[in-house]
Amino acid sequence: MKYAWIAIFILISPIVPAQQTDMLKFRISLTDKTVTTYSLNRPHEFLSEKAINRRTRQHLPIDSTDLPVCSKYMNAIKQTGVKIVTTGKWDNFVTVSCNDEALIDKIAKLPFVRNTEKVWTDPPKAQTTVGRDTIAHTNAGKTENEYGAAYGQIRLNNGHKLHAAGFRGKNMTIAVIDAGFHNADNIKLLKNIHVLGTKDFVNPNSDIYAESDHGTKVLSCMATNQKYIMTGTAPQASYWLLRSEDERSEHLVEQDYWAAAVEFADSVGADLINSSLGYYAFDDTLKNYTHDHLDGHYALISRQASKVADKGMILVCSAGNAGNKAWKKITTPADADNILTVGAVDNDTLVTAFSSTGNTADYRIKPDIMAVGSEVWVMCTDGNVCKANGTSFSSPIICGMAACLWQARPQLTAKEVIALIRRSGNRFTRPDHIYGYGVPDMWKAYTLCMPVLPFAKDSFPAISQTGRD
Repeated sequence: MKYAWIAIFILISPIVPAQQTDMLKFRISLTDKTVTTYSLNRPHEFLSEKAINRRTRQHLPIDSTDLPVCSKYMNAIKQTGVKIVTTGKWDNFVTVSCNDEALIDKIAKLPFVRNTEKVWTDPPKAQTTVGRDTIAHTNAGKTENEYGAAYGQIRLNNGHKLHAAGFRGKNMTIAVIDAGFHNADNIKLLKNIHVLGTKDFVNPNSDIYAESDHGTKVLSCMATNQKYIMTGTAPQASYWLLRSEDERSEHLVEQDYWAAAVEFADSVGADLINSSLGYYAFDDTLKNYTHDHLDGHYALISRQASKVADKGMILVCSAGNAGNKAWKKITTPADADNILTVGAVDNDTLVTAFSSTGNTADYRIKPDIMAVGSEVWVMCTDGNVCKANGTSFSSPIICGMAACLWQARPQLTAKEVIALIRRSGNRFTRPDHIYGYGVPDMWKAYTLCMPVLPFAKDSFPAISQTGRD
């Protein structure tokens, strides 16, 4: 695996990870940023060059949500005796850890604190280190097709035609936010993936390659580049591997980690984000969501997701696998505005039983689109190609193709690419709460936007506005 480590001043965080002895974590939501030492007139002090260039290219404003959380407020919070775990500037919050809830009562009385919420309690069972799987040194079977086992899952959306035209994700950066990337650094068939770096938001001291294997399978759908064995949907893209999910428990704090991961992706210049994670039920059942909460704004993770396109990035998200469960509906952040929520079909374009359904609580169409999610070919942690089911894999299949489409049409904004992909769906004129706008045709999306030049800022109104969340 090739690594190109990037040193960016803004990525050097002053936050010290909380000690393992702390049993509680709280989200402290703040009222404002009025005492910030930063200015919107000096964005280079708090945004990377890549983040600024992305906004400039898409005519996006730099606003108060881009300003870091006020250091004066953070210092006042720390002085109460808690430790800072992470922060979120878009939603203006600080996550802290402690052992004494009385400290939180003190913090709640500070004039700049809007509210506090418990987001994590130490699980009763001690967390154990995840061991590495043994790599199976076997030769994967080759096929006559360059995509190998994965041909059907890119062909369904005509992504292979984009590849044939020379668009395979080159110069596009994709951040993958997941639960871990077990053995992704050791698997022979993943050695030529261009990984820019990794970051663990759950436990900064852990080995991201010794955690869950879920992210490895997700990554392989896009990044694998082994002709005649398996070729993913964006084999020439570059990748950031970010961990926000802790599979050992289910708590709201994972949304805090996810929010921090998204802001990190923004800071390192990611173009797209794939998130094959979803939330609706928690270890603390009092925190469980209801269908009425699926409005794109109730959950922190959904509010954060709804801002991604405003920062010039495309978020592709799994719809969820609750279609055949009591919940049935999409999970957060799949309910967010201005993202691509992806459900699962089989190779005959029939919806799978597990694919979560829409719509949102405020009656927006969800899922947005569909891709193969049944018997998807992925890379397993022993180094072999194997099959898996879930919208977790429909999402990266689409994310990779969206990267190739954006490579082909770089003049488009994030929201225009999202709308264009929706418009290419085979159910665009008759969307529903099961298929959304249907199975998108990426080649059709490419040709819908002809010619490439000239392309005026306001020359795409129909696509930009039709199907907007």
